[in-house]
Amino acid sequence: MLLHDVVEASCLVAQASARLEKVRVLADLLRRLGPEEVPITVALLTGEPRQGRIGIGPAKMRAAFPDAAADAPSLTILAVDAALERIASASGSGSAGERGRLLHELLTRCTREEQEFVARLLLGELRQGALEGVMVEAIARAADVPASLVRRALMFSGALPEVATAALSEGREGLAGFSIQLFRPVQPMLAGSAGEVGEALERFQTVELEYKLDGARVQVHRVGDDVRVYTRRLNEVTDAVPELVEAVRALPVREIILDGETLAFRGDGMPHPFQVTMSRFGRKLDVERLRRELPLSAFYFDLLYLDGDAFTDIPSCERVEALSRVLPPRLLIPRTTTGDAEAARTFLQSALAAGHEGIMAKALDAPYEAGRRGRSWLKLKPAHTLDLVVLAAEWGSGRRRGWLSNLHLGARDPGGGGFVMLGKTFKGMTDEMLEWQTRRLQELEVGRDEWTVHVRPELVVEIAFDGIQASPKYPAGLALRFARVKRYRPDKPAEQADTVEAVRAIHAGRPAQA
Repeated sequence: MLLHDVVEASCLVAQASARLEKVRVLADLLRRLGPEEVPITVALLTGEPRQGRIGIGPAKMRAAFPDAAADAPSLTILAVDAALERIASASGSGSAGERGRLLHELLTRCTREEQEFVARLLLGELRQGALEGVMVEAIARAADVPASLVRRALMFSGALPEVATAALSEGREGLAGFSIQLFRPVQPMLAGSAGEVGEALERFQTVELEYKLDGARVQVHRVGDDVRVYTRRLNEVTDAVPELVEAVRALPVREIILDGETLAFRGDGMPHPFQVTMSRFGRKLDVERLRRELPLSAFYFDLLYLDGDAFTDIPSCERVEALSRVLPPRLLIPRTTTGDAEAARTFLQSALAAGHEGIMAKALDAPYEAGRRGRSWLKLKPAHTLDLVVLAAEWGSGRRRGWLSNLHLGARDPGGGGFVMLGKTFKGMTDEMLEWQTRRLQELEVGRDEWTVHVRPELVVEIAFDGIQASPKYPAGLALRFARVKRYRPDKPAEQADTVEAVRAIHAGRPAQA
């Protein structure tokens, strides 16, 4: 298949306003692909080339962009993938120049439309609406299988191109071959939001309540003495957290997969801020010194696998019971089960008094829906917060001159693709944060004018706010009231930011959903 066909489908998806039309366009394209072309095309259309980031930023793209373009389409999907592989493989002395030369060579063979597609793809700006949820439905339609089977396979593999290949070549049988595997982390299950405990009890009747810790999500896998730790984004951080490894290695089990949170505590027993805990991750040097100065504690709340048995499909209450049998109390998240509103409020106050964010409310019969923000888990916090994406930032004035200060905030739009702006804020920032975000946002820059730096929508920031009001100023018709920065979320990808539908739900007084 030609790259032209993929670009044409991408344009049709971007122009389509209805989700079903996006799915139809993508499914029609997928049916026409050869087996080798399926994983490449799915990766391209979801904005994640198989080679990942290949060291091409805006400046290098401008330098490599040719003045002319090919008159007619000729590049195949396989040829594009091979070219990207050569670019990604360039290393050593002179590699930057070699990558630029190879990129120029690739772009010279593209038509103008293909050049624009490749440029947006490599700069992380391909937001035409073929996001993961839409592509899952398109794969299911093209393969004539239920979308639930595709989602389940994706839950265990974490790789949509791999799942698409199995679905289109082997159908149901191919998808059935995906199962939870040790040392292959699964996407974490996510939670919606509720305003107060009464909403959770109204939905669940009897509910499991847990402390909601302001820590770092971890998934721990063990086979024998081999223990590995993964972050929320599925990156391995085993070497940085030896105390977590040792605690799980001491459990009376042979094989296990645990889901939980880790955080550091102050001398008075109160938890450190999230950023302090995150300072333990990504460090390859002085790990033992950091461990002494800032020891981590882990608290686990879910069990996904134990000694040969997968637990993802069994009810939450049974997973918790099994977890309690194999973990000592010091490794278990504080929890209670109740159907009484007053008892639930008391539990919430105990979590807040201990310095934690709030509580989680979970349905007793909920399976583990990896990678999904379903209706079975709800977070209850006393203040409204949303995880939003930074779209741009304005230069400050006065004492903030020289720093990027006023953030443009966007919520994820799964239906249309991309992000919808909800407002701006310059509040809640320390000098340290201003210095960091000025440096980081310029690394993500895609363009600027006199006052504003526009960035790739990758950086997630947790925003506290007092309410949501109607506003004709922004595309969603809504704006945040008294928004202020609570913290950045480097552990969280933009694909897990809160959606515009979640914002509308909060505005309407309903529990927020993805």
